Amino acid sequence: MARSSPRPIPARVRILAAILAVACVGLAIVGSVTFLVQRERVIIEIDHRLEAQVEGLQTVASMSDESAVEETDGGDGTPLATDTLDIREYERVEDYLRDAVASLVPARNEASVAIIDGVARFRPRTLSGFDISHDNALIQRAVEDTAGGDTKIGTAVTDDGSLRYIAIPVEMEGDDQKGVYVRAVNLGAELEPVTVAMATYMIAAVAVLIAIGVVGWFVTGRLLSPIRHMRETADAISITDLSPRLSTQGNDDISDLSRTVNSMLDRIEGSVDVQRQLLDDVRHELKTPITIVRGHLELMNPSDAGDAASTREIGIAELDRLARLVEDIDLLAAAEADSYLIGDVDLGALTERVGELVAVIPDHAWSVETQAEGLVRGDQDRLLQAWLQLADNAAKYTPEGSPIEIGSSLDADGARMWVRDHGPGIPPAARHRIFRRFDRAAGKRSVGGSGLGLAIVDAITKGHGGSCTVSDTPGGGATFTIHLPPTAAQLPAPVRAGDVLQRETSA
Repeated sequence: MARSSPRPIPARVRILAAILAVACVGLAIVGSVTFLVQRERVIIEIDHRLEAQVEGLQTVASMSDESAVEETDGGDGTPLATDTLDIREYERVEDYLRDAVASLVPARNEASVAIIDGVARFRPRTLSGFDISHDNALIQRAVEDTAGGDTKIGTAVTDDGSLRYIAIPVEMEGDDQKGVYVRAVNLGAELEPVTVAMATYMIAAVAVLIAIGVVGWFVTGRLLSPIRHMRETADAISITDLSPRLSTQGNDDISDLSRTVNSMLDRIEGSVDVQRQLLDDVRHELKTPITIVRGHLELMNPSDAGDAASTREIGIAELDRLARLVEDIDLLAAAEADSYLIGDVDLGALTERVGELVAVIPDHAWSVETQAEGLVRGDQDRLLQAWLQLADNAAKYTPEGSPIEIGSSLDADGARMWVRDHGPGIPPAARHRIFRRFDRAAGKRSVGGSGLGLAIVDAITKGHGGSCTVSDTPGGGATFTIHLPPTAAQLPAPVRAGDVLQRETSA
């Protein structure tokens, strides 16, 4: 069992998905960059606050608060701070850190602790922030960071959240105790405004994406509706009905495409109509010789040699006519195929060549009346073919012994190549249809031929952007003229205002 191919994703969905993807990436990049910049700014500000503790430890100010600090390992809450603290030289690390903790009160979201020999000894009694004296992991890390005697700033993840801390080692000569002053800031609390702002941004970004999706769905549907209509029109077109066309309202690219498609459909419809007409005409033209041959074969007496020979001659003549008909149809198809090798053609040499070729056509006096000098743009072989076809047509319908003239001219209006006969002429009422396939004028000119000669001439002339006309010959007859448009070299040069003024002045 054949597996059905998956249904393709509609262009509307793909376009909208691409727009949303680009918008999502853009919003994510903007949000991420903004968050990182704001977070970095907050961290830098916290680091500045922590670094300020180094300067604060250089000088310890006096204070009068009996409950400023408490010893964390005493357990009874006995205040260890003195009533009055003056700036002086300390002999013991313990005294210095006790006074430092009492003096440097932590701000909101901050905490401090004094560590002596790896044990938390002093913390502020009034906690405006939080307590880190029982955070053994942080204390152990601070002691290890300052083992080399350097101040360290770092970040630690504890039960209280992410803490940004500074550990300052304290040592004194004559005292074996090793102290560490630790000040920590709660990163989560400090970054809370940034986090709230980013959450608000994410909600707004989602709302923007939803709005883009809704608006984009209708906009893409509106933009793609001409393409959908184009598809529906293409589905409605069949070989029996080529009339549907697209709407060409507007001046955008889709409207231009619709106009181009309509033009293509016009050409296709015209080509199909021409082919249908050709088939109808060929079918009509083939009926006569087939009927003639069949009728003579049915009536032929096989035992009568004369009747058989006569029927044979008639059949061969009809088959020759069919062969000429097929050849003319082939020439007409080639002439209408627009397969022209356009180049510069010497009109004088072309006229001379046509005069040489028609001179061998018997029973007429041929002459070249005028011969133009100059170049025209065209396919020399096709122009020669069309001109000779006019000459053959004139010889076919002109009484024997009558003269036929050819000639050419070239001026600013273009080139003209003509054939003038002195036969019965063509009635004005028939001139509009003699260039159609298998159509002939009435009267004597309707004798012989396939009816495709002038159609071939008309196709070649139109392929060069020109036309073929018929006019009366003075004294009787018809003049066929091929008109070709002027080339760029033949067009008159534009006249400038200065030239006109100069001519008027000199006049």
